[in-house]
Amino acid sequence: MSNCNSCPSKGTCGKQADSCGIQNNERNKIRHVIGVMSGKGGVGKSSMSVLMAKEMARRGFRVGIMDADITGPSIPRLMGLEHAQAFGTNDAIEPVVDKDGIKVMSLNFLMEDENQPVVWRGPIVANAVKQFWTDVVWEELDYLFIDMPPGTGDVALTVLQSLPVSGVIMVSMIVSKAINMCKQVKVEVLGIIENMSYVVCPDCGKRIEIFQHRNVEDFVRENEVPLWAELPMMDSISRIYKDDDFDTETAQQMYAWISPAADQLIEKMGK
Repeated sequence: MSNCNSCPSKGTCGKQADSCGIQNNERNKIRHVIGVMSGKGGVGKSSMSVLMAKEMARRGFRVGIMDADITGPSIPRLMGLEHAQAFGTNDAIEPVVDKDGIKVMSLNFLMEDENQPVVWRGPIVANAVKQFWTDVVWEELDYLFIDMPPGTGDVALTVLQSLPVSGVIMVSMIVSKAINMCKQVKVEVLGIIENMSYVVCPDCGKRIEIFQHRNVEDFVRENEVPLWAELPMMDSISRIYKDDDFDTETAQQMYAWISPAADQLIEKMGK
């Protein structure tokens, strides 16, 4: 199953063809694999994964989301799929497809009760993530977003080393360790999305900085990573699974905030 010719990261991954251990499913044709990382939890990484996926789907791309946060999956609820189940055979798993045509795979889709904890050690968790790549029938996708657990632990290392990741999007500015991890394994950090960066006054629309001032320009220059988008704190993100019910202004505003990041991703990937 390991074949550079079928790999979406052929020629750009920094790995040697004769020693690469990545396995690819011949039934899948995925053009770009994008990891979504954060240096810590609670910064809205999963929300940004979903928002990016929805924006790319709105633009006509074929999109999927792999929930690699095995022990703390939140993608199903953010996608409005918390009651969905995935089915398959001995060697293949069919992903769940949402109302927008986005293909989604999460461990929660394989469990009878989402409230049951996943009490697994690191190697088992890592193998589950690998199977989401090798055993799930994603078929043809333009973009597969991988929602990774926060930090630089086992799962992050497994994704970066065992999957043909085209590049990584970082969420929040507290990402120096995660950026350095990507550099060590030769995976490009494409850009940063700073979520919950500020609030917008509901009366006058003025931008209000709620955190102590940080020199963003110095940070991105020192880490050699561009800032793709800054998003305010907004209630609509927590209710993104109900985006069909949003009024026109709310929907347009939400996607306008993430649009610069989508523009940058398309330009970076070349298509």
